[in-house]
Amino acid sequence: MSATSSAEPGRTLTVALVKAGRAKIRYPAEPVRDDGTRITVRAPWAAPGVRDFGFVRFEPGDVLTEHYWRDRWFAVKEVRTGGGELKGWYCDITRPAVLCGDELLVEDLDLDLWVAADGSAVLRLDEDEFEESGLAGRDPAAARAAVRALDELEHLARTEGLAALVG
Repeated sequence: MSATSSAEPGRTLTVALVKAGRAKIRYPAEPVRDDGTRITVRAPWAAPGVRDFGFVRFEPGDVLTEHYWRDRWFAVKEVRTGGGELKGWYCDITRPAVLCGDELLVEDLDLDLWVAADGSAVLRLDEDEFEESGLAGRDPAAARAAVRALDELEHLARTEGLAALVG
């Protein structure tokens, strides 16, 4: 697979989130910056309608500033209302992102972390889905990297805060 080295502001990228070998969602995003290691894009909430997780609602008008790393096993998505109010950070545990032309390919590994804007909630999510995925049996090294990434993000969220990571 041939990969380009940078995402240029002013063009549109397609974020392709893949899970278990199948496309989960694809959506357009505007590149904000690419330092060679981290790619930052901005996109409106891409799913149809409202998604109420109980601890946060994603809804039309929300804007996500998404940070993807080529050398880390996670993505951090800053979630804001259309009016700019910070809701928090939704973090996906993923394989390192790959930029191929105008497509940013991200493989979701099921584990997630939610961090409320005020820091009042730091929630590990979907650990049951991760266990059921069978990744530990198919690719033990990737499973270990995924768990380490979740632990690292949770530690950062509880100590320095995720704003320090993505700032």
